[in-house]
Formats: sequence, C-alpha cells, structure tokens
Amino acid sequence: MRRGVSRDIFGARMPFQPEQHWKTLPAEAPGLLEAIAEAGGRVLLFGAPGVGKSTLVERLAGHLLAAGRPCHCIGADPGRPLFGPPGAVSLARPSRPGWTLLRSEPLCTLDAGRFRLPLVVAVSRLAPPPREDGILLLDGPGVCRGIAGRELLAGLVEAAAIDLVLVVAHEGRPVPLAQTLRALGKKILLVPADRRARRPGARARARVRTERWNTHLEGAHCRRFRVSELALTGTPPPLDEAGAWIGRQVALLKSGTSVAMGEVSGLEGGILTLQLPGDPGGADILLVRDAARGADGMLRTAPPFAPEPVVCLPRAASPAVENGGPPVSGRAGIVDFELVNGVFGDPLLHLRLRHCGRSLLFDLGEGNRLPARVAHRVTDVFISHAHMDHLGGFQWLLRARLGRFPLCRIFGPPGIGGRIASFIGSFLWDRVGDEGPAFEVAEFHGDRVERMRLQAGRAESVRLEPRSTAEGILLEEPGFRVRAVLLDHHTPVLAFAFEPAGTLNIRKDRLAASKLAPGPWLNELKRALLAGERQAAIPLPDGRRARAEELERTLVLRSPGKKVVYATDLADTPGNRQKLVALARNAHTFFCEAPFSEAEREQAFRTGHLTARAAGEIACQAGVARLIPFHFSRRHRAAPRELLAELEEACDRVVLPGSGDGGPRP
Repeated sequence: MRRGVSRDIFGARMPFQPEQHWKTLPAEAPGLLEAIAEAGGRVLLFGAPGVGKSTLVERLAGHLLAAGRPCHCIGADPGRPLFGPPGAVSLARPSRPGWTLLRSEPLCTLDAGRFRLPLVVAVSRLAPPPREDGILLLDGPGVCRGIAGRELLAGLVEAAAIDLVLVVAHEGRPVPLAQTLRALGKKILLVPADRRARRPGARARARVRTERWNTHLEGAHCRRFRVSELALTGTPPPLDEAGAWIGRQVALLKSGTSVAMGEVSGLEGGILTLQLPGDPGGADILLVRDAARGADGMLRTAPPFAPEPVVCLPRAASPAVENGGPPVSGRAGIVDFELVNGVFGDPLLHLRLRHCGRSLLFDLGEGNRLPARVAHRVTDVFISHAHMDHLGGFQWLLRARLGRFPLCRIFGPPGIGGRIASFIGSFLWDRVGDEGPAFEVAEFHGDRVERMRLQAGRAESVRLEPRSTAEGILLEEPGFRVRAVLLDHHTPVLAFAFEPAGTLNIRKDRLAASKLAPGPWLNELKRALLAGERQAAIPLPDGRRARAEELERTLVLRSPGKKVVYATDLADTPGNRQKLVALARNAHTFFCEAPFSEAEREQAFRTGHLTARAAGEIACQAGVARLIPFHFSRRHRAAPRELLAELEEACDRVVLPGSGDGGPRP
C-alpha cells in the first residue's frame, strides 16, 4: 500500500490523516455510547436503506434509558418513521414501552430526497439545544446518492449541530458519500451492519407506514373548511381537480406552527372536508405535498400528474409512413390513444376506452393505417372542420361500417351535416338494402346542437329535434363527457376536451373492517356513483341496503380523471388563446398543432395556424401536464429541429417522442 493512503474495512479509498482517521467499532451499545459521549453527544446515524440504522437507534436509546441518562431522538425518515406519524419529522424520548412522542413537524411527503430543504428546516426546529448531560440521536433518511444525498447530509449535520456521524454500512461495500463525509470536518465512526439486515419490500413498508397513519387518525373528527379562508402552501393539486385531493395528507398550521395533521376526504363547492385528530382552532395555513392514500388504502407518494409514457410505433415502411412519420401512442388514465398518422400526417386521433371495448375518433384524416375492427368499435367521431386532411378519411369509415352496425354519432362545426350527406350521396347504394351505415350528425352552434339522421341507401335525411348545450358539452355519459369550443381558422373550427369522471376504487382496508364481502354489489355502487345516483339504495351482502353516498364516504376513493384536449387549425388570436386556455385548463394530455416556426409567423397568420412557440405558451398558461405537438408542416419533415427547439424553449412540459419516451424523433 502506498504511504499516506489507507483503506477501511468497506474498501473506501481515502487519505490517511491521523487527527481525522475514521475508526471502526462493532455495533455494541456500550462501546458506541462511550464514543458518542466523547465526541460531544449529538450523533447522526447515516447509511443506505436496509442497513439497520433504526434498529441501532432503538438499541442505543434502550441502553441510555436503562442507565438513567437523558436522551432525545429525532426520526428524520418521513417514509419509514421509527415513531410518530409518517409524512412528518418527530422528536421523542425513549420510555417503557417504546417512545414518548414530544413534537412533530409535518412534511406531508414521504420523499426525503425531493423535499430535503423542508426536512432540514423541520429538524432544525425540533433539535433541542445542546446539553452537557444529554445525548441526541438523529435517525437520518436513507438518501445516500447524488445531489439530494450530499445536500441532506450536510444540511442535517448543520441543523442539529451534530458532533459525530455514525456511518452504518455492510462490510465489503464502499462508504456512501465518502467525499462529502470527509468535507464535513466532523468525527466519523464506521459501524458494520448486521449481516442479516435487509430492506423490507415496498409493500411491507407501505403496510407498516399505513398502520402508523391509521393509528394517528384514530378518533379523528370530520371538519370542514372554506378553502378561500386558508393560505395554501407546499405543492397542492389544482383546486378545480377535486379528485386529486381525496386521500391527500395535509397539515393545518397557525402562524406557521402545526396544530393538526390529517387527511382529505372531500372537496366540493370550495369546502374542504378533513379527517383530523385534535382541535385545529385558529388554523390559517394548509400544507399539502404528495403523500396520499392510494386506491388500495395504502399511504404512498401520489403519482405524477402525467406518468404514462408516450411512444412512437414504427410500422412497415410505406410512403404514408414516410410522409407522416410513425404513429404516436400512449395512455392517459382510462384511455389509450394513438395519433394515427404521426406528427406530419393527416390529423386523426384514436381514443380507445379500455374497459368498454369502445373507440372515439377526433378528426378523420387518412384512415388506412387503422384496421377495420377499429371502425366497428367507433361510437362517436368529433370533426374539427371540413378541410380535406381532416375529413378525407370518412370514406374509410363509411366503407368499414357496411353491414349491421349500430348508429355512429358525428359532431362537428356548422355545416358538417350537409358535407357528410354529400359524401354519402356521392355513391350508389342500390345493393345495401337496410345495411347501409347510419349516422347521427350534430352541428355545434355554441348554445345549441342541430341534429340530423343519415343512412346510406336512404334518399332523405331525417331532421331531429335540436337540443341546447350547457358549457359546450356535446356528449355526456356515465364515466365521461366531451366538451367543445368554437375557434377561428378563417372558418369555424372546433377544439375538444375528453373529460373522464374519474376512477372509483374500493378501499380494501375499509371493506375488510366493515366485514362486508366483495361481490357484484360493488360494481352496482360504482355504477350508481358514476351516474350521479347518490341516493340509490345499494343491496349489501348481509341483506341490508345502504345509500350510495353513505357507502362512498366509507369505502370509495376517487382518483381524478385525466383530461385529454385536442386542438388543431386555429389562428393565433387573443380570443382563440383565451378560449383554448380555458378548455385545456389542467389537462393531463394536450394535443395541439404546431405547424410553423417563428420565422414563418407571417405564413401562420395568413393561413390561420399556430407557431410552435404559440402552442407551447398556450400549454403553459393552461397548466397542462404534458403537451404533445402535432400537425407539423411537411416542409420541416427533413429537419424538424427548429420546431422542436422552439417548443422546448416555450414549454417545459412538451413530450417529443424519442426524447426519453421511445422511438426516434420525427
């Protein structure tokens, strides 16, 4: 070994400095406690998950209690706390049995790495002042990598005035963050982890965490607050996405001090319903982050607003594929989507409702890429306007639906009925009999819908009663609705929003506690709730009946629906922007045209289209989770980089297939 360099038992290479040499001690409480006392009595236990830090903390605290020596402990792992509620940093002292909880600082997150600054601030508030006769044990989170690990390590040492860092690691493995540990200028003590120490699986961790959270909520009361009277802090979901609030862990604060920590059970009409233990009197601040109860009743980190991937799906080479690019597909909540003709081809968006074998189409560009079986499942088609690249695929739909298929509804701007009738009338239907494709065509006029019924082989169209529309709603069914807004493309054009009602999940923990057996009655409950029949009497397995709204409060967790918005061929005018931003507000997935670059702004204005920058600005102003641009001008087919760069500059939520989402960039 070269002079001036040593290796510790974990294999970490480090300079040999006698005054700061890292010593190694076995995990035996008496020897460790002596070293802790010599160092000053304030110690951070640091190490990767699954090395037994918390077990060692309990052992040390037990010895201190038995010896009659004062000791405090801070549990700084919000996702797997040694004591106190999950989603918080807590201060306790050892007692018989267990721990006596003294104070908690809520974080409302289980993610110590992402919210490391609030965690460090919480530790600084809880850490008692140094005492000559007292020992402080700080049980650190298992964040031992990257920037988050380095910042947390340094921040916790400073916040709690740490004298000694006790590093727990498995023998034969490198010390985590060795360079940062050296830079602290504190005494470092290495402790070999028990060879039997293992990190529990994710489900086991969630189960223990949830049990602690349920214990915290025992005896909680239902309390209501007007949201407008509370200052929101943290990372709260949008207030107009009520489903995203259900199950969220929250904390109420008064003048910055926590007074209660609980769970959201409802948000309606600006009234927030919380399950809270204790008295939150005088609270004026609501802290919300990303800890939430999942569909299985477990307390977890709420998923990101748009976690599903978007991919390009190359198919067999053909001129159509070459011209339009590969299809772009992905998932948004209850639907699978496919931008059939890629970002350069004719607009045609296919939404497949996974759980009911049903398809919706938005625009009808070239349809040859879709199999006929998709046309058989189509129940509704939404046409933005009647330019050829948006309606030319109607012939594919018409031909594929020859036979005894249910009536298909078509929604479009004023005049669409006459154009569909002309399309049908251009063919000879002398041999179809009563099996000609049938359509109900609805023209959206803003405040009303004019309707007609058309069928191939029938000479006359049938005028139907018009109906009024509220807030642009074209179609409303249990589980979803489709809304439209009229925009200007130098001709009337429609943009559409697919708005699912949300997902209803049965809380298995509550179901088990109620001693009700699962069965078809749960599907009946979901059906009634999705249909808005909250007073419906639901038959229970034990012979009783209960109102749907009562069962919902007890058993059901609503997950927010993921809105999909489709907008193409619109001029960049203040009026268009205002209406489209309102339609796309908080959308999960926003399909928006981006044909031209800023250098082509004059042509975009002349032809009534958006530039890439305008599309990005609209998406950001609407607060969408992700923007999928399409309908690129084919002049950019060989070199789309200019459009892509402008989109990325204008919007940090743009999804460009091939940039980490699968497939090559177009």
